[in-house]
Amino acid sequence: MRAEPPGPQHEWLDGEAGPVVRPYTLTGGRVRSAVDGFDLIAMVLAGADLDPEAHPQLLPEHRRLVALARRPVPVAELAAELDLALGVVRVLLGDLLTQGLVAVHEPPTAGQLPDDNILKAVVSGLRAL
Repeated sequence: MRAEPPGPQHEWLDGEAGPVVRPYTLTGGRVRSAVDGFDLIAMVLAGADLDPEAHPQLLPEHRRLVALARRPVPVAELAAELDLALGVVRVLLGDLLTQGLVAVHEPPTAGQLPDDNILKAVVSGLRAL
């Protein structure tokens, strides 16, 4: 039988570390969002009149996402603010999106942007002024 060494078992944890929860527990083991993946720079916005307390099924992380998304905020910034992995935030945002609690505005794709020749013509025209 092996005896445990004396002292704290996890010396890398201190009083400020808080509870340690594995990311997959926050998503119920899910690794993919119910909605297609969100771009890192997609903007997330919660309704101004949305009260997260009216939705008791929301996890504290869901509530925090809603609170942070009162103003348009990119997905990457939400992950940084919550100090969670991007995949976890994408799954949680998918939950909120399917419930209609947030709106996600994806950036335009390359096909929606103007042609390079048009942009060059505009720059040339501006230089000619």
